[in-house]
Amino acid sequence: MQREFTEAEIDRIVGMAWEDRTTFDVIKDQFGISESEVIKIMRAQMKPSSFRMWRERVHGRKTKHRAKAEKDMDRFVSPDQRHRDKTYG
Repeated sequence: MQREFTEAEIDRIVGMAWEDRTTFDVIKDQFGISESEVIKIMRAQMKPSSFRMWRERVHGRKTKHRAKAEKDMDRFVSPDQRHRDKTYG
């Protein structure tokens, strides 16, 4: 069962899902939701054409899955990441 998220949390989940180098595993670690739940949130929050474009881009993309990602892949961290982590963690 999916818990209720604040608007700020939903915005953060969408932003993390949109980023190519943020894996679904990281989203699960931070918010406790599975890849399929992220997909449901993305579908609800995006226009249909934007959702289809996002799905085509991330489907099977190895950088979105920790197990498939290269071990030496650098993870992008935005300049305000520390601030965001304090907000959600």
